[in-house]
Amino acid sequence: MKLISWNVNGLRACMNKGFHVFFSQVQADIFSIQETKMSREQADFHFDGYEEYWNSAEKKGYSGTAVFSKAVPLNVSYGIGLEEHSHEGRVITAEFEQFYLVNCYTPNSQRGLERIGYRMAWEDDFRAYLMALDSKKPVILCGDLNVAHQEIDLKNPKNNHQNAGFSDEERQKMTQLLSSGFTDSFRYLHPDTTGVYTWWSYMFNARVNNAGWRIDYFIVSDRIRDRIKSAEIYTDVFGSDHCPIGLQIDL
Repeated sequence: MKLISWNVNGLRACMNKGFHVFFSQVQADIFSIQETKMSREQADFHFDGYEEYWNSAEKKGYSGTAVFSKAVPLNVSYGIGLEEHSHEGRVITAEFEQFYLVNCYTPNSQRGLERIGYRMAWEDDFRAYLMALDSKKPVILCGDLNVAHQEIDLKNPKNNHQNAGFSDEERQKMTQLLSSGFTDSFRYLHPDTTGVYTWWSYMFNARVNNAGWRIDYFIVSDRIRDRIKSAEIYTDVFGSDHCPIGLQIDL
């Protein structure tokens, strides 16, 4: 099974920068996207052969997630069941016979960690949500989780310490999640690989200089990690400030 995840930073804009070409070429069984910045009604494009599921933010042009699946899920739900987290279109869960697919766009803590309080509450609630799913069947979590977990996961860790996405608090929450029965698929297969990132600032020629961060993930329940066949980062695919990531797993 091939799964792809991509923060497109605005799907309509990304469509004009080659999204459909990559989507067609990669032939994913499930393709998850974050930061759609739109509702389905605003689109004039179609993805033949795929079921579509959208969770859009109440605020126009902000956040949002979507899942495209060749197979029809047993069930699809939106959000994590808590009203305080239900306004920004950040989570879609698709239940299949063998697993849950959770597509997530984690809230950014923002400059100066202005939203760190909300982010910490989100992390605890989201981890509890994932653990509840995991008690029923294995989970595959994908998306932009807005944290570089370890120093190896970004180009300039010392200069970015306590910036949003590399604060001690956010990193500790990722450690706590992974300690709760989950595995970072890329690090599982590539524990020592450096210089491979998924996001680059639009400023300072960051992508040209590969001054990036690895903040996009496929995370799986520990009990299916031995079924991971590959964990890819498509650094040569453009169209967003993030690149796509992939997981091949035998389920």
